[in-house]
Amino acid sequence: MPDVLDASPYDALLLLSFGGPEGPDDVVPFLENVTRGRGIPKERLKEVGQHYFRFGGVSPINDQNRALLDALRKDFAEHGLDLPVYWGNRNWAPYLTDTLREMVQDGRRRILVLTTSAYASYSGCRQYRENLADALAALEAEGLELPKVDKLRHYFNHPGFVEPMIEGVIRSLADLPEDVRDGAHIAFCTHSIPTTAADTSGPVEDHGDGGAYVAQHLDVARVIADAVRERTGVDHPWQLVYQSRSGAPHIPWLEPDICDHLEERHAAGVPAVVMAPIGFVSDHMEVLYDLDTEATAKAEELGLPVRRSATVGDDPRFAAAVRELILERAATERGQDVARCALGALGPSHDVCPVGCCPARTPRPAAAGADSPYA
Repeated sequence: MPDVLDASPYDALLLLSFGGPEGPDDVVPFLENVTRGRGIPKERLKEVGQHYFRFGGVSPINDQNRALLDALRKDFAEHGLDLPVYWGNRNWAPYLTDTLREMVQDGRRRILVLTTSAYASYSGCRQYRENLADALAALEAEGLELPKVDKLRHYFNHPGFVEPMIEGVIRSLADLPEDVRDGAHIAFCTHSIPTTAADTSGPVEDHGDGGAYVAQHLDVARVIADAVRERTGVDHPWQLVYQSRSGAPHIPWLEPDICDHLEERHAAGVPAVVMAPIGFVSDHMEVLYDLDTEATAKAEELGLPVRRSATVGDDPRFAAAVRELILERAATERGQDVARCALGALGPSHDVCPVGCCPARTPRPAAAGADSPYA
């Protein structure tokens, strides 16, 4: 039997994700949840929903989260970590407020949160913290005793997150035809966000051109590219590119777009491209549609061989990384010194988001940070 690992003072882990529709009738209501307050007409949402209708109205993200839950529970049990794992979403069932209510009713008082977003940004961190504050406010209005909620640090450069991506790129390179393999370019892909949101991502001291969001992705891309060179003996050129833009045309977003990038690389004579979605934890809709469907179709149109490497998903190494992050944070809360794993040049991220980190355009309360109204 494994030794019992100490997660105290925490008594539960909450997997907090985006959510997605699980059938055609869910698509428009789900998109209404995502875009609430933006005044987007239902007809426009139906147009956007075509991405989901191509896949039967089902987003893969919920099943992928179920697989990750299974992997986490299996890893915890095998290593003696007695910590129950719950799951809540921002935009679809199981909803965050309902899950937090269940946790309180189960007697959970110190909760750690793992979000399915590895990098600093408003949409990838603070917005989740705002949703946590909204859920806590709802429970407070119901007269329930509120738990103390903390969020695990950003894990973009944790070895358990990076190593599966390194192997995924190497496998994708090996799957290319031999005559184009050594000359292949690596396009490290992530979600585009408005440049203003990128520039103010991370703590205030990290604000600037691209902010922490771009810096963190570039650091991970360098780590992966260096590892690929060391393990294959081939130095593949690479670039950080973006996908899934959804904003108004007049608002600047991070570029280049992956499809534009494929056109540019093809024009430059690159013989093949591996698309590596380092900005995503699992193969959800942005990966299946924007890369596997749209970008792959563009490559076929160009006659450019492409492969798409795997996301981390429920890889056992990622589940082990989550366990390590839990134990690291728990030991820190108990006042102990602890080793903090991180690859690359940036080092481990902060435990508590400071004031001014990834600010919203309209200030709103956010839990699990230095400015949290819920101590």
